[in-house]
Amino acid sequence: MPAVGQSVPRKDAWDKVTGKALYVDDMSAPGLLHAVTVRSPVAYGDLKGIDASRALAVPGVVAVLTAKDVPGRNINPLVIDDQVFLADREVRFWGEPIALVVAETLEAAQAAAEMVKPDITPKKPVLSIRDSLKPEAPRLWKTDNVFSAYTIKKGDVAAAFARAAKVYEREYETPYQEHAYLETNGAMAVPGPEDQMTVYGSMQCPFYVHDAVSQILGLARNKVRIIQTTTGGGFGGKEDFPSVVAGQAAMAAKILQRPVKLIFKREEDIIASSKRHPSLVKMKVGTDREGRLVAADISYYVDAGAYATLSPIVLWRGTVHALGPYVCDHVLIKSYAMATNKVPCGAYRGFGSPQVILAGESMMDEIAADLGIDPVELRRRNALKLGDCTVTNQKIDQSCGLQETIEKATAAAEWKAKWQAPAARTGRVRPGIGVSTIYYGVGLGAGGKHLDRAGASMAIQKDGTVFCAVGNTEMGQGARTVLSQIAADALGVPYDLVNVIETDTAFVPDSGPTVASRTTFMSGNALVAAGKELKGRLLPIVQEKLGAGSADEVDLADGFGFRKADPRGKKVPYLDLVKEMYARRLMPSAFGWFIAPDTSFDKENGQGNAYFCYSWCTNVAEVEVDTETGEVRVVRVTSAHDMGKAINPQQVEGQIQGGTLQGVGYATMEEIKHDAEGRLLNNAFATYILPTIEDAPDLRPIIVEHPYSEGPYGAKGFGEVPLMGIAPAIANAVYNATGKRIRVMPIKPEKLV
Repeated sequence: MPAVGQSVPRKDAWDKVTGKALYVDDMSAPGLLHAVTVRSPVAYGDLKGIDASRALAVPGVVAVLTAKDVPGRNINPLVIDDQVFLADREVRFWGEPIALVVAETLEAAQAAAEMVKPDITPKKPVLSIRDSLKPEAPRLWKTDNVFSAYTIKKGDVAAAFARAAKVYEREYETPYQEHAYLETNGAMAVPGPEDQMTVYGSMQCPFYVHDAVSQILGLARNKVRIIQTTTGGGFGGKEDFPSVVAGQAAMAAKILQRPVKLIFKREEDIIASSKRHPSLVKMKVGTDREGRLVAADISYYVDAGAYATLSPIVLWRGTVHALGPYVCDHVLIKSYAMATNKVPCGAYRGFGSPQVILAGESMMDEIAADLGIDPVELRRRNALKLGDCTVTNQKIDQSCGLQETIEKATAAAEWKAKWQAPAARTGRVRPGIGVSTIYYGVGLGAGGKHLDRAGASMAIQKDGTVFCAVGNTEMGQGARTVLSQIAADALGVPYDLVNVIETDTAFVPDSGPTVASRTTFMSGNALVAAGKELKGRLLPIVQEKLGAGSADEVDLADGFGFRKADPRGKKVPYLDLVKEMYARRLMPSAFGWFIAPDTSFDKENGQGNAYFCYSWCTNVAEVEVDTETGEVRVVRVTSAHDMGKAINPQQVEGQIQGGTLQGVGYATMEEIKHDAEGRLLNNAFATYILPTIEDAPDLRPIIVEHPYSEGPYGAKGFGEVPLMGIAPAIANAVYNATGKRIRVMPIKPEKLV
């Protein structure tokens, strides 16, 4: 039986549930030192000096390192070269790293870090998007505090608004969201001979880390090796930030010529690591009398924080998705990433899309309410289908399951029987039902096409087992399992024989980041290419064994070679083929390389084929709202997803369930607070409130498959989509229950009473 399409057991399940899996903090090395970060006590100011004398006197302390000790370049190489590994002359956010204390024990390092005294002259910080936009605001970046900006222009917006039957204008705001991965950030750097450096760490993007470590150490890239350890979750939070952690650990290891481990406590991780961007979305939408969109003018602002990090590409994705999966011929979208004196924001599952989806899907419901149209019917009328064009004027030419997701999700949720206008709801505890529809551009798109490639190696061992190495990472999402399934079917061997190892930069060339739901598609296609090449060396042996006329007449699948014309006839066991391969001294390994299908984006008008394909989803949320206390209970969420092909249906359902619960938190409880001086106030799970099992609704996942011709076995990207549309579905359900529209997330009880 082919592995693809089956719910096979996860490769890493047993080790994780039994505690055998090794995380970076489980590792050690001879002569290991421990590092602790010293952080800025103010949000914005001039750093005049650092007094480390008391810290250096603590027994066991080996060094206190600052920016002046950086052996290479003190810049983390991302999109814009602005973020430093250690603050030098200025601090730009509360908690910014300013020094490293390195000691023989963790306890000594922690005690000494408290004794390091920075001399900082505070300045008035900028703490919000609206403040950053003010003409009188301090200039944190260039002349306007805008790290990055984009524009999409399609059609004649002014003329379209002039003939619109109805025009709607609204503003929506979304908060920070903390990743809350199970394992905090950490790295261990081990110096080696000939000036080599090996870094082990919890990370999503080893090649980002490879660039960063090379840069901070001033070493050639062939002197640096990055090995991903078992990673306890990422959700985007381990895309850019591990470069800082690994760079700091490697700096200390190089200077002291001893292994150094740097592991964050939870409180420190929340203070320092990147977050989902807070946002402000201003929407103006015009419709005809039947609710069809005729014009849209959208302004999208994100709070990037103190450094740009990944904000330019997060903003780009949000810009492209700002209108949602709808037909509209006249659109103007402008977006801005604003600098503030707060923790830098970066990637989080959905990558700039959940913010605009909340706004767009709320606006669709507000339009439906004003026109007296069923919210689902309004979406049917406007939804993209084959042959339609997106806001970037990209024609949808295949793999579009949006309408099917609408029908299946609403049917399963019994929408027609449950939906009624808010005015008809009575009683103290009122039920409500809400819907959202979304689309998601798979991969890095035109905004990151220079990184959109992937490599994979595949080697057949003497016993027939198959060893695979890929450039994208397993971080709990099940990538090693799914990629093993793809590799098994590509080569034609049983799934149990395949092992995909954790990513190691010494084994595979730079394959881009593990983001944008690209791993199954990109690494999967690279494995298909490697498997095809290896199978091509085995098929001539099958041909000989079966007496076929050519290798084209035979195939290898599920561990047996056979004639295509007679698949139930005589077969050749795969292990016999392996023995013959080695006997003939044939090359038992192959390398696959895949480049993403072409994309385009005109920087002047935002037109082009922004992504090579899209995934689609419809969510239906059901809530109960206590109208006296304002408490919201999410009762049920039904989600239908078109991901092209479900390589592992059980894991697909798990992704839907996990992402949905994250969306529940984003909608109803998660937010980060700062005081007037820029101090982050809730940097612990006691004060940063997350949904627990008690908050989990009845989750009903539905798989819809509209295969994509360029995907491995028809698969598209999928992992981020389950979170993205949950918040607006809940917000719309709360409105349906109460008649109160919440436009500033999260939906807390005090906003409803």
